[in-house]
Amino acid sequence: MAQKATIFKADLSIADMDRHYYADHTLTLALHPSETHARLMLRLVAFALHASADLSFTRGLAADDEPDIWQKSLTDEIELWIELGLPDERRLRKAAGRAKQVVVYAYGDRGLDVWWTKSTKEFNRIDNLRILAVPDATTSALESLIERTMTLSLTVQDSDIWLSNGITQVPISWRVLK
Repeated sequence: MAQKATIFKADLSIADMDRHYYADHTLTLALHPSETHARLMLRLVAFALHASADLSFTRGLAADDEPDIWQKSLTDEIELWIELGLPDERRLRKAAGRAKQVVVYAYGDRGLDVWWTKSTKEFNRIDNLRILAVPDATTSALESLIERTMTLSLTVQDSDIWLSNGITQVPISWRVLK
């Protein structure tokens, strides 16, 4: 019998002073059986960093033709395609053809350098692609905040980013690869 997704709820308050975006979101996140808690929390952070009225989670790992998060226009055009992990270069090329902008939050220090070295030339040919490498220390710290029901706040000021549950504050960092 197939395992079912585990449901997490998050009340997320965003104060993004760099984008002048201030909003509260009530989110329901489904943890796919093959997904880690760290990946779920990174998905939540990616949502918060790009939050808008039109941004939404997709079926994610359960769908091959959808990203983890996307933003669609009123005419159903994909404006933003957000992937997590180390996606295949062909997948990103296809995404770049379908979306105005593609952002990858790459994580997993062990495989990341090999993935990047192997496909750097191909990635650099994709003009509307941005790749951010999130260190394992950040994903581990994010994982420490997970609960089935969460009340979180994300603050962005002068490119510094923190996620807090009211008790623990986690700084979010990455390095820009492309």
